[in-house]
Amino acid sequence: MSEQQLSEDIFGGAPASTGATGGSSVPPRRKRYGKSRALAALLVTVLALAGCAALALTVLRPMVSDLLGGPADYTASDVSTKKVTVTIPEGATGAKIAEVLAEAGVIKEAAAFTAAARDNAKAASIQPGNYSLAQHQPAATALVWLADPAHRIVSGVTIREGLRASEIYATLSKATGHPMADYTTAAKNAAALGLPASAKGNVEGYLFPSTYEFSAKNSAADQLKTMVSQTTSQLRSLGVADADMERTMIIASIVESEGKLDADKAKMARALMNRLEQGMPLQLNSTISYGLGKRTLDVSEADIANKDNPYNTYAHPGLPPGPIDNPGAASIKATIQPAQGTWLYWVTVNPNTGQTVFSTSYADHLKAVKQYQQWCSDHKGVCHS
Repeated sequence: MSEQQLSEDIFGGAPASTGATGGSSVPPRRKRYGKSRALAALLVTVLALAGCAALALTVLRPMVSDLLGGPADYTASDVSTKKVTVTIPEGATGAKIAEVLAEAGVIKEAAAFTAAARDNAKAASIQPGNYSLAQHQPAATALVWLADPAHRIVSGVTIREGLRASEIYATLSKATGHPMADYTTAAKNAAALGLPASAKGNVEGYLFPSTYEFSAKNSAADQLKTMVSQTTSQLRSLGVADADMERTMIIASIVESEGKLDADKAKMARALMNRLEQGMPLQLNSTISYGLGKRTLDVSEADIANKDNPYNTYAHPGLPPGPIDNPGAASIKATIQPAQGTWLYWVTVNPNTGQTVFSTSYADHLKAVKQYQQWCSDHKGVCHS
C-alpha cells in the first residue's frame, strides 16, 4: 500500500490534485482537522450564547417582573370569607411555605410570597405548625399573619400538676391513640428516657406537667423522653446536681400533694425539711394513699399500721422511696428555694380557699386543727371523716 493510500484510509480524504512534483497541494490530515476546528468553534459559540441568555434571564427577570407589575397577587378587596387550615412543615423554606399557601388558595402566586419575604425580616420567624388563614389575600398580609406565633393553632395535650405516672399514661393514650401498654413499656427504659441515675429507673416525678403537641406520630417513648427532659432541664437550671434530683423530686411531689396554694409551697417545703432534720416522722396520709394505689386522704388505722407499705411515713422514718406524683414548676422551685422558718406542722383550715396554717409548736397546731374542725362543722358533708 502506497503512502497516499494509507493517508486516504486513515483520514478518509480523496486524493488531491497533484502538481509537477506529484505531491498533494493540501494534505488530507490538515483538511479534515480544519473542519473539526470549525465545528468546535461553533459549539463554543453556541454554549457561550446560551450562558449569556441564562445569565440575562437571572439578572433581568426581577427587573422585567417589576416593569410588568411583579408576580400576580391578590388585593385587600379580594380577601375571601372562607378560611382554610394550612400546615407549615418542619424545616420549610420560604419557597416551600409559598408553595403551601398557593396550593391552599391563600395567595395567588408563590412568587408573590417569596417577593414579600425578601422585603420582610419577619419571614424568618415563621414557625412550623397549623394556621387558619383566609383565602385570596395579599402575600404580604399572609406573611405577617404567619409570623405572629399567637396565630399558630396549638392542638396539644395538657398534663396538669400532681398527676401520677399511670394517670399521665391514660391522658396521653387518649390524646394520641397509643395503647397504655406502650407507655408502661417505654417507662422501663430509664436510659432511653434520660432519667438521672438517682431515680433508679423510676419515671414517677419526672413527667413534667405542661401542654405538649403530641400526636400519633410521636411514639410513647419519645413523648415520655420529652417530658423527662423538661424536668431535668428545670432542675439543672436551678442548680440541682443529678445525684440530688431524686431527693428533690420526692419532696417536691409531697409539696405538690399537700400544698394547696403556690404561696404556701415554700413554707411546706421548709416544714418537711425541718421534720427530716429533727428526725421526726413525716406521717403523711398522701404517701400512704400512693403506696396503696388510692386517690384519697382518708386512711384507716389499719392503713397507718401497715408496715408492708413502703410509702407509709407513719411506720417508716424519712422520705418515702420515690415521688408520689409529678410536681409542677412552682413545687419544684419551692423545694429548691424553701422559705426560712421553724415550722413543723400545717393544717388547711379552709378547704375551699386552701388557707393553711403553719405552726412551730404542737400546741399551736392543735389550735389550728380546731379552726379546721369548726369550718367542717359549718360546712356539713365537705370535710373528710
